[in-house]
Amino acid sequence: MTDDLERLLGRAENTLARIEALLPAAAPPTDWSASVAFRWRRGTRPGIPGWLQPVKHVHRIQLADLHGISGQIGRIEQNTRQFLDGLPANNVLLTGARGTGKSSIVKGLLNRYSERGLRLIEMEKSDLIDLPEIVEQVAARPERFVVFCDDLTFEAAESGYVALKVVLDGSVSTTSENLLIYATSNRRHLMPEYMAENLETRYVGEEIHPGETVEEKISLSERFGLWVSFYPFDQDEYLDIVKGWLTHFGCAPDEAGSARSEALQWALQRGSRSGRVAYQFARDWAGRNAVEKRLSRS
Repeated sequence: MTDDLERLLGRAENTLARIEALLPAAAPPTDWSASVAFRWRRGTRPGIPGWLQPVKHVHRIQLADLHGISGQIGRIEQNTRQFLDGLPANNVLLTGARGTGKSSIVKGLLNRYSERGLRLIEMEKSDLIDLPEIVEQVAARPERFVVFCDDLTFEAAESGYVALKVVLDGSVSTTSENLLIYATSNRRHLMPEYMAENLETRYVGEEIHPGETVEEKISLSERFGLWVSFYPFDQDEYLDIVKGWLTHFGCAPDEAGSARSEALQWALQRGSRSGRVAYQFARDWAGRNAVEKRLSRS
């Protein structure tokens, strides 16, 4: 009888082990003290919950390093201060020319206000369907969270598009008071727009009534309470940004002035006078200049 019981218990243990292997694993607990920035990680297979992974090396860019966009910085920073003070604040959509500092502003705000409790959660657009889960995870936390979606664009009927609309302003539930969404995009309406869609437009007297397709595309961006636009820099603004970054990398004012012609050639080769191009040139020029100085001393 004892042998039969042992065999029965052994079979039961094997069965339980197989069942446990099929069950979804528990998500690792979030270490809120490990960082001021987190990335949302989805489960490796259906049924496995996602989790917030602390970012070990947070980008340390400062708002003072960003030139030519002081007006945009002021509007977004004011909204962020309201949020941190527990006052009404809006979700923010930053749109416009590439390389003009949209994502850098968000990173700079984190570095300036992390000591006041600001935290950043970076999400890929394909993971936006998990937004309600993130809202639940942070709702009881004392910190103030910005969900950051960089370079956000959608094609029609993407699941993340629908999920974002619902979380922004379209569900019977609402987001927690300690969470906002900041998104950057090169497109104002976050979706491609086609010439054929204009054919749906109707004219009623002197009024213009966009077609349903256009209305649908506009409806997502309208759910962001604050729109901040960014524009290409002219030559003088570009050179001013180059000078600022060269100073940041330790170049003397006279050295920065001598880099003018090379900076213009660099922008011409790239086909853009953006802040990103200015930053990349300054890194290249400052590095080469430092090497030349070392060689001249040896």
